Amino acid sequence: MTTLDGINRRILRVLQGEGRISNLDLAEKVGLSPSACLRRVQDLERRGVILGYRARVDPGAVDRGYLVYVTVALAEHTKAAQEGFEKAMATAPEVTECHNIAGAFEYLLRVEVADLPSYKAFHTDTLGTVPHVRAITSHMVMGTSKDTRG
Repeated sequence: MTTLDGINRRILRVLQGEGRISNLDLAEKVGLSPSACLRRVQDLERRGVILGYRARVDPGAVDRGYLVYVTVALAEHTKAAQEGFEKAMATAPEVTECHNIAGAFEYLLRVEVADLPSYKAFHTDTLGTVPHVRAITSHMVMGTSKDTRG
């Protein structure tokens, strides 16, 4: 596990909120010279602490404004069943996150589609055709009061 000092933690906090901040502004916010700040950011990238940078897009503008969290239970608890499910979800463009979880269900999915009919099609034509799926529970998001994902 990578140990991070207070300055590196401040750098990460700022970058998570402002990924396009200039090195000069970042250095000022964390109290470093620009060259020292750049060296630290490059080191965090090289060590794999910073995995990349991405644009945050308005889901409604790209026909993905209908968000559903889906729990999925499998009928079989075998490695082959899990690998098959994960492979199917990896190829489903509607699924933006797929987590193997502990508890009553094996998987938690984040599904982004245009609207309810699009979700119904995904539910029926994609999830409903994956072998070993025993139960599907859909949680439609009605509003989001906090989202700190980058």
